Amino acid sequence: MRVRPISPQLLVAELTERLAAIGPAGRPAAGGRRDAAGQGATAGRLRVAVDGAPAARPDQLAAALVDPLRALGRPALHVRAEDFLRPASVRLERGRTNPDAYYEGWVDEAGLRREVLDPAGPGGSGRLLRSLWDVQADRASRAGYVDLPPVGLVLVSGPFLLGGGLPFDVVVHLEMSAAALGRRTEPDLAWTLPAFDRYAAEVVPAGFADVVVRVDDPRHPALVESLDEAV
Repeated sequence: MRVRPISPQLLVAELTERLAAIGPAGRPAAGGRRDAAGQGATAGRLRVAVDGAPAARPDQLAAALVDPLRALGRPALHVRAEDFLRPASVRLERGRTNPDAYYEGWVDEAGLRREVLDPAGPGGSGRLLRSLWDVQADRASRAGYVDLPPVGLVLVSGPFLLGGGLPFDVVVHLEMSAAALGRRTEPDLAWTLPAFDRYAAEVVPAGFADVVVRVDDPRHPALVESLDEAV
């Protein structure tokens, strides 16, 4: 393996090129093993996970990819896992600062699959919901559906996206060491750290990823490449 330092701007450019190159020609999409049915997804619409702890800034990276992808003729839609949380009565049933509940059940994975990933998948309608739940108001967000063209991409960003059977075609994992995660996590979110320890140990997300980016300092990312990629 080689770790190649890269600027945030060049990271966006390289990821854009990789994703845009997976075209609607019917060839298998990278990371098709994530299809829960065990089938490699064909490349039409593309479902991309940008997986990482909040301190790794997955939402920021996903948002930065939207306009460059559109400029290359690949309409892109950014969906935050944060907008698919369960109601507070369910999410906080075991308390507001329970790391196991945070890891196991804050995100409404069934809703994310039903409203985003399945419609964007093979044979899907392309009608996606960008937001399901308004966390601040603790009610349905009442967002409208949007149409994703057949050559479009949906970028889903947030933590704990892997290991639960969500069908992604491409996985980008933002990797942080435990020490860096501890330093860069906001003090009021320090209670979440044991959840990320569990995720790293139980899921080993880098093992699912098509692209691994080390972001111990998000201002100075580095791509983790196999020797074949580095040549």
